[in-house]
Amino acid sequence: MNPIAKRTISALTTAALVVLAIIYAPTSWILPAFSVLIALVVLEYLSLVLKKLGRSFRALGPFLLGALIIMICLSALPAIAAHHGNLMMLYLIAIVKISDMGGFAAGVSTAKLMKGGNHKMCPTISPNKSWEGLAGSVAASCILSCSFMPITHFVWYKALAFGVTAALVGTFGDLVESKFKRWVGVKDSSTFMPAGMGGFLDMFDSLLFAPAVLLPFI
Repeated sequence: MNPIAKRTISALTTAALVVLAIIYAPTSWILPAFSVLIALVVLEYLSLVLKKLGRSFRALGPFLLGALIIMICLSALPAIAAHHGNLMMLYLIAIVKISDMGGFAAGVSTAKLMKGGNHKMCPTISPNKSWEGLAGSVAASCILSCSFMPITHFVWYKALAFGVTAALVGTFGDLVESKFKRWVGVKDSSTFMPAGMGGFLDMFDSLLFAPAVLLPFI
């Protein structure tokens, strides 16, 4: 099976599990479940930092601050569930992750169709990221955001604003994580996950900042 097919199947399987968990899981389970996931993301991040720095504990301070920022930002997800319900949390996760898939599809398609390839966004950080892919991310998240309007009760311009913001901030999170992995010198944040999924940090990269940015405007 080729890498694109593996990545697509892994993403769809994960998405299905997340949807089922959020819709059917009791609200009381949400905070403990996300607390465990946040802890795993932070531990994976710190393990990569320690791998890079070795015994240079004096230089660890800024990265401990980074771990704190990750914890605070990801804690927006259970906060959304607690104050606005599981479906609203599903909405925010969905528009961010569908922007990933839209960007990936648009980037791959335009790279094949355009002579000389598409226009790279940050080739030194993430060679596969393109401006065409970003346009695909924005389009996909906006379409899904508007389809959630019966649940969110947003007016159309607020739904579009959330879609655009989710795509932009999600892409920023992805780039930040890509830069971090390049600094550490790894392709995947971990290798124990199924093929195409990377590690916990890879799974949550686009969600690092988007829920925290959008939470105050719900």
